[in-house]
Amino acid sequence: MKKTMVLHKNPEMVTRVLGDETLLLPIYKRADEIKCIYSLNKVASEVWKMINSKRILSEIKKLILKKFDTTKKEVDKEMQKFLKDLRRIKAIK
Repeated sequence: MKKTMVLHKNPEMVTRVLGDETLLLPIYKRADEIKCIYSLNKVASEVWKMINSKRILSEIKKLILKKFDTTKKEVDKEMQKFLKDLRRIKAIK
Protein backbone atom coordinates (compact mmCIF):
# COMPACT_ATOMS: atom_id res chain seq x y z
CA MET A 1 0.00 0.00 0.00
CA LYS A 2 1.15 3.49 -0.76
CA LYS A 3 2.49 5.59 2.11
CA THR A 4 0.30 8.51 1.02
CA MET A 5 -2.88 6.42 0.94
CA VAL A 6 -5.78 7.77 2.99
CA LEU A 7 -7.91 5.04 4.56
CA HIS A 8 -11.68 5.24 4.92
CA LYS A 9 -13.79 3.21 7.34
CA ASN A 10 -16.82 1.44 5.95
CA PRO A 11 -19.86 3.17 7.51
CA GLU A 12 -21.57 -0.22 7.60
CA MET A 13 -19.14 -1.45 10.25
CA VAL A 14 -20.07 -0.73 13.86
CA THR A 15 -17.31 -0.28 16.44
CA ARG A 16 -17.75 -0.91 20.15
CA VAL A 17 -15.12 -0.63 22.85
CA LEU A 18 -15.66 -2.87 25.85
CA GLY A 19 -12.95 -2.37 28.44
CA ASP A 20 -9.63 -2.92 26.67
CA GLU A 21 -11.22 -4.68 23.71
CA THR A 22 -12.39 -3.14 20.43
CA LEU A 23 -15.05 -5.04 18.50
CA LEU A 24 -16.03 -4.59 14.86
CA LEU A 25 -19.44 -5.78 13.76
CA PRO A 26 -20.74 -5.54 10.20
CA ILE A 27 -24.27 -4.13 9.97
CA TYR A 28 -26.81 -6.62 8.68
CA LYS A 29 -30.53 -6.39 8.06
CA ARG A 30 -31.34 -9.50 10.10
CA ALA A 31 -29.65 -11.06 13.12
CA ASP A 32 -29.40 -14.43 11.38
CA GLU A 33 -27.07 -12.87 8.79
CA ILE A 34 -24.40 -12.19 11.43
CA LYS A 35 -21.53 -14.56 10.82
CA CYS A 36 -18.83 -13.03 12.97
CA ILE A 37 -17.68 -10.26 15.25
CA TYR A 38 -14.07 -9.10 14.93
CA SER A 39 -11.97 -8.45 18.02
CA LEU A 40 -8.92 -6.18 17.74
CA ASN A 41 -5.80 -6.32 19.89
CA LYS A 42 -4.37 -3.18 21.51
CA VAL A 43 -2.22 -2.08 18.55
CA ALA A 44 -4.93 -2.88 15.99
CA SER A 45 -7.40 -0.88 18.09
CA GLU A 46 -5.09 2.14 17.96
CA VAL A 47 -4.70 1.82 14.19
CA TRP A 48 -8.49 1.54 13.82
CA LYS A 49 -8.97 4.73 15.88
CA MET A 50 -6.47 6.56 13.65
CA ILE A 51 -8.26 5.67 10.42
CA ASN A 52 -10.30 8.82 9.93
CA SER A 53 -10.41 9.55 6.17
CA LYS A 54 -7.77 12.26 6.72
CA ARG A 55 -4.56 10.64 7.96
CA ILE A 56 -2.22 9.11 5.45
CA LEU A 57 -0.82 5.65 6.05
CA SER A 58 2.72 6.86 6.77
CA GLU A 59 1.40 9.18 9.51
CA ILE A 60 -0.46 6.30 11.17
CA LYS A 61 2.70 4.20 11.09
CA LYS A 62 4.74 7.01 12.69
CA LEU A 63 2.17 7.40 15.48
CA ILE A 64 2.21 3.64 16.15
CA LEU A 65 6.03 3.68 16.33
CA LYS A 66 5.88 6.48 18.92
CA LYS A 67 3.19 4.81 21.02
CA PHE A 68 4.47 1.22 21.09
CA ASP A 69 7.86 -0.41 21.66
CA THR A 70 8.41 -1.84 18.18
CA THR A 71 10.50 -1.43 15.04
CA LYS A 72 9.68 0.17 11.70
CA LYS A 73 10.14 -3.20 10.01
CA GLU A 74 7.67 -4.88 12.38
CA VAL A 75 5.12 -2.04 11.98
CA ASP A 76 5.36 -2.27 8.20
CA LYS A 77 4.85 -6.04 8.27
CA GLU A 78 1.98 -6.04 10.76
CA MET A 79 0.21 -3.04 9.19
CA GLN A 80 0.34 -4.70 5.78
CA LYS A 81 -1.29 -7.82 7.23
CA PHE A 82 -3.85 -5.91 9.32
CA LEU A 83 -4.92 -3.64 6.45
CA LYS A 84 -5.25 -6.67 4.18
CA ASP A 85 -7.53 -8.27 6.79
CA LEU A 86 -9.59 -5.06 7.11
CA ARG A 87 -10.07 -4.99 3.33
CA ARG A 88 -11.04 -8.66 3.28
CA ILE A 89 -13.82 -8.09 5.83
CA LYS A 90 -14.78 -4.84 4.07
CA ALA A 91 -14.07 -2.71 7.15
CA ILE A 92 -12.12 -0.16 5.09
CA LYS A 93 -12.43 1.18 1.58
